[in-house]
Amino acid sequence: MASPDDMNFCFPVPSSLQNDRVKLVPFIPSEHADAFIAVTKDRPELFLYLHWGPFPTAQDFVSTLIDPRIQPDRGIILFAVFDKSTPDAPQLAGIIGLLDTSVANLSTEIGFVVTLPAFQRTHVTANAVGLLLHWTLDTAAEGGLGLRRVAWKANSHNARSVRAAERMGFRREGVLRWDIVLPAWKTEGGNGGGIRAGDAKADCLARDTVVLSLCWDDWEAGARQSVNEIMQRMK
Repeated sequence: MASPDDMNFCFPVPSSLQNDRVKLVPFIPSEHADAFIAVTKDRPELFLYLHWGPFPTAQDFVSTLIDPRIQPDRGIILFAVFDKSTPDAPQLAGIIGLLDTSVANLSTEIGFVVTLPAFQRTHVTANAVGLLLHWTLDTAAEGGLGLRRVAWKANSHNARSVRAAERMGFRREGVLRWDIVLPAWKTEGGNGGGIRAGDAKADCLARDTVVLSLCWDDWEAGARQSVNEIMQRMK
């Protein structure tokens, strides 16, 4: 098990989270960035509803997201997702992570979800999310962190992300209006609202965010069993 200091995460980080279908390992730029960018650099649609990316090079990915945002923040951990359909040669299938993690409040959020095109609509995303849910919501005696709340936040236009969360047992809580100022290069994915005169970031669109959550009481009341069934069912 990697130490929290090694990964700069507020909880101890396992060397992997895996089942017979998917394996999550801490994202190490020198090992995973080139492969991730090789697939995503010509697929800007993968980042349509995110407020970061796309990235033309691995260096840009590391210098604009990993180094300034992810690595310094002890509430964030990023994983590389590997598909184990070919056990002798697992394939990089995407990334996923946790953010806004609080030891004091026993809470976190699943985010940074990018599933590579070849693995979309397969078992990969459901199993990656399921593994994170077990790690975060299972008790310490069960090998988890024993958190009380796991959030999921999605661009209000990203119905596919909202459906994916709801399928995994997340419950919709509401919409955060004007939640995020998008970078100036993001010309799509805004909330459609106009920008008033004198706005400090008049060239930047705004994002409304749908908030969902799956909490410990949902987990114990049947969500865990449902998630396990989905993980086994998804082919």
